[in-house]
Amino acid sequence: MSIADKIFVDTCRQIIDEGVWDTDLPVRPRWLDGTPAHTVKKFCIVNRYDLSKEFPIITLRRTAFKSAIDEILWIWQKKSNNVHDLNSHIWDSWADESGSIGKAYGYQLGVKHTYPEGEFDQVDRVLYDLKHNPSSRRIMTNISNFQDLHKMHLYPCAYSVTFNVTNGKLNAILNQRSQDTLTANNWNVVQYAVLVHMFAQVSGLEVGELVHVISDAHIYDRHVPIVEKILQNKQFNAPKFWINPEIKDFYDFTVNDFKLEGYEFTPLEDKIEVAV
Repeated sequence: MSIADKIFVDTCRQIIDEGVWDTDLPVRPRWLDGTPAHTVKKFCIVNRYDLSKEFPIITLRRTAFKSAIDEILWIWQKKSNNVHDLNSHIWDSWADESGSIGKAYGYQLGVKHTYPEGEFDQVDRVLYDLKHNPSSRRIMTNISNFQDLHKMHLYPCAYSVTFNVTNGKLNAILNQRSQDTLTANNWNVVQYAVLVHMFAQVSGLEVGELVHVISDAHIYDRHVPIVEKILQNKQFNAPKFWINPEIKDFYDFTVNDFKLEGYEFTPLEDKIEVAV
């Protein structure tokens, strides 16, 4: 069993066994047939992953490794808010006719601000401080910009990352206001684990912990039977993660600079409908 599998099982069991249903409440999400998409939720789940020990991808089902990386590069490297810059269709439901998702995600990271050291956007400020001010307690990003929320087609779910360097290791806290646990839990963990690896490598640091804080961790009503089946699946050892050691500039990374060696998983037989 991988550490990520154990954490995923524990998270799902907490939600299903201890969670609260919103069945009697009005909810925004809908299934494709127009039915309200209700959930069972657990407030404030905190999971910790030591990236120096194991890459946190689950084996209970497949996590689309390359697609997850493509999306994190779309947000953090391309700083894009247009789905035409993405190689998957996961954001299509929230895009307008031009492909834009509004002033959300990558757009917020790319807005430049003036500091005494120069002009930076949020990503470049993090990269600058990791190299020049690694002991700083102010290395963080936040894409939940209140004045622009009404111009976002979807409020950011994973909205803030705080970086901290301790004993030469880069640690990060990912704050998430809401998470569809079946579809997005390990997807987000994989993405931000890769991001920590990238930032650490280009900053001359080792990887440390990724701490994932989820305010509203939920499982949709139609997902519960699928989750129960997945939790019974065969588990495998975690694969070995490879990152191209030649890359020294964050903006030079591509999806082909990452590999998983020996990634075994149990195939997912059920189709997962996404509530919108």
